[in-house]
Amino acid sequence: MKTASMIGSAVVTIALVFYSIGFTKEKQRQLVTFKVLFFYTIGITLDITATIFMIIGSSSGMLTFHGFIGYSSLLGMFTDTFLLFRHYLKEGPEKNVSRQLHLYSRIAYTWWIIAYITGGLLVAIIKIYR
Repeated sequence: MKTASMIGSAVVTIALVFYSIGFTKEKQRQLVTFKVLFFYTIGITLDITATIFMIIGSSSGMLTFHGFIGYSSLLGMFTDTFLLFRHYLKEGPEKNVSRQLHLYSRIAYTWWIIAYITGGLLVAIIKIYR
């Protein structure tokens, strides 16, 4: 595995930790607090950084099945982060999130976790068969 890909893998794992903390905090209270936004913002920043490193380290190019899964999950979390910020700025930290926003957050986070697991599995399978 190329160094850039290994760095990308490590960074995306750290992004997982930040996303998970932010998601859990929002889910528990159903509020968008500064802490939730902090963890989502760090998570999205790390996710973008990891994606860049993985693209640099990829020998298959940008347009792969693994890439599509990763890009779509990144887009989902980016959209979720944007929607959470919008809620925070419009409603403030004391107003509960709507059922729709809470549902979208669950879907985006679940898709991101599926992409994270699938990415690791695809890399492992490719290594076995090469």
